[in-house]
Amino acid sequence: METQHDIDFNRLARAIKRWGVDLGFQQVGISDTDLGEAEHHLNHWLAQKRHGEMDFMHKHGSKRTRPTELIPGTRRVISVRMDYLPEEADPRDILHHPARAFVSRYALGRDYHRLMRNRLQRLANRIVAEVGEFGYRAFVDSAPVMEKALAQKAGLGWIGKHSNLLSREAGSWFFLGELYTDLPLPVDQPLEAHCGDCVACIDCCPTGAIVAPYQVDARRCISYLTIELKGAIPEELRPLLGNRIYGCDDCQLVCPWNRFATPTPEQDFLPRHGLDIATLLELFAWTEEEFLSRTEGSAIRRIGYPRWLRNIAVALGNANPEPAIVAALNGRATDPDRMVREHVRWALERQLGARP
Repeated sequence: METQHDIDFNRLARAIKRWGVDLGFQQVGISDTDLGEAEHHLNHWLAQKRHGEMDFMHKHGSKRTRPTELIPGTRRVISVRMDYLPEEADPRDILHHPARAFVSRYALGRDYHRLMRNRLQRLANRIVAEVGEFGYRAFVDSAPVMEKALAQKAGLGWIGKHSNLLSREAGSWFFLGELYTDLPLPVDQPLEAHCGDCVACIDCCPTGAIVAPYQVDARRCISYLTIELKGAIPEELRPLLGNRIYGCDDCQLVCPWNRFATPTPEQDFLPRHGLDIATLLELFAWTEEEFLSRTEGSAIRRIGYPRWLRNIAVALGNANPEPAIVAALNGRATDPDRMVREHVRWALERQLGARP
C-alpha cells in the first residue's frame, strides 16, 4: 500500500478520469477548494432575497462555499458530469400544445441521486484499490455544495447567463456530482465563457426570472414556483406558467450550445409512465396512491401530492376552454387541501372567462 508521499498524483489523476468514464460519467475534472468569487456572488444573491423560501441556501453559512469547513482536510474536489437528455421528439412541441403536460427533462426518469452516488462510491473504491485508504466524501446535490462553481473550476464548463453550467460537448443537459478528497491531485484549468453577446436565455424566460446576465431571481423562476415553493403560486405569475407543471427548460431549449447535446445512454434517465407524452387531464386524474406509486424513485415525488395538483390546476387554467377541463376542475373543487381548492377556483374562473 502506497503512502501519499509515494503516489504519482499526475498518473493517478489521469487514471481517475479514465475510471470515471468507464463508470458511465461523460467527463471528470479536478479543482482546488478556493471559491472566493462564487462566495461573493452567492452572498450578493442572498442579500437581495432572490432565493425565496430556499432557506437551505444560507442556513449552513460558509460551509457551502468553503469545502474545508464542510469536510475538514479536503484538498481537492473531483467533479463529474453525467448527461441525462432522453432521445425524443423536440420537447418544445409540448409547449405549443396547452392540453399536454410539460415536465422538466431531468425529472422524466428515475431520480439521479442514488445512481450517481453509487457510481461515485465505485470510483472511490477504485482509487482505494490503487493507492489505499484516503479521505473522501461523495455528494450529489445532497449537501451545501457549490457544484456548478466547482465544476467550472474543474474545467467541465462555464456558467451561462441563465446560471446553468454549459459544456461545449453537452450543452447543459447533465447532472453533476462531487468527490471531496484529501488527495493533492493536480487541478484542471477552468474554461472561459463562450456565450458572447447571446441573450437568448434571457429573452425567452416566460416570467422574466433572469433579471440580468448571470442573475436569476428564483422567486420568479418556474422551476422554483413549481418545485421549491410550498404555498400558493403568485396569481400574477400563474398565466405565465403555461402548461409547465414541474420545472421549466425554456432557457436550455433555446441555448445554441444544446445543439451539441447527445442522448443519454442511461436507461434510468429515460421517461417513465408516459410523462413525456401525458396530458394534463390524465395527470390531474391521478389519485394520491397513483401519484405515490408512479413517482416512486422519481424527483417529482418530493413535492408531494397537493403541490402536484396545485401545479396541474394552474396549467388547466391556462389551457384552451374545454368542458372536460371544467368537469375535472369541478371534481377537485372540494379537495381537502385549501391550497389546492384555491388554485382550482382560479383555474375554473379562467376556464369560464371570469378571469383574464
